[in-house]
Amino acid sequence: MYHAIPGRHARMAAFYRQFLGRGELAFDVGAHVGSRVRAWRRIGARVVAVEPQPDCLRVLRLLYGRNPAVRIVPTAVGARAGRARLAVSSATPTVSTMAPAWIDEVSRDHRFARVRWDRSIEVPVTTLDELIATHGEPAFVKIDVEGFEVGVLSGLSRPVRALSFEYLPAAHEDALAALDLVAALGNYRYNYSPIETMRWAGTDWLDAAGLIRLLDRYRPWGRSGDVYARLGT
Repeated sequence: MYHAIPGRHARMAAFYRQFLGRGELAFDVGAHVGSRVRAWRRIGARVVAVEPQPDCLRVLRLLYGRNPAVRIVPTAVGARAGRARLAVSSATPTVSTMAPAWIDEVSRDHRFARVRWDRSIEVPVTTLDELIATHGEPAFVKIDVEGFEVGVLSGLSRPVRALSFEYLPAAHEDALAALDLVAALGNYRYNYSPIETMRWAGTDWLDAAGLIRLLDRYRPWGRSGDVYARLGT
């Protein structure tokens, strides 16, 4: 479904050209089966695709394993390197997570009523700082890790030019904690894009307080999306 929707990747590529140019580097943290990878390669960007789930890794390697512009990193990302448990939803792998408290939070939302995290696996963990040391400075970092955004951002000690992280209304406080970590890294401006629309909710880029007000407008609708941050000038 992520690769077969007509026109989706063209729209996605047009959207991400705001952040990425040909030859620039992007990190896809929580790459899943590579929908962002495909769009970014359409731009001509180089990609580090980071994904710990074995089934998703098989798809990524099938699609991009021979592409010299794509590096597939079979790990999770967290506050420190090591190993951790990943709770896997076999039926809905997009919501597999390393954040047990997040499972408790979203399980109270009716949209997750049928989701079951039916097994767990041990996975290796790296950090954003280590990824930068190995692969270079990214122009853009996408973080989609189902409630583990704070863990990922805790492993980043320097500002990057632009990044995004997932926002889920059922886990609003987690998003605010992630926002605090981003704000501590540098002088960022923010915007929000509702789920997969590739459109901005705000007409202007905002400071952190303005973003929170914007999220509060969308929060009652219960739709997820992505917060975007770019360094101010």
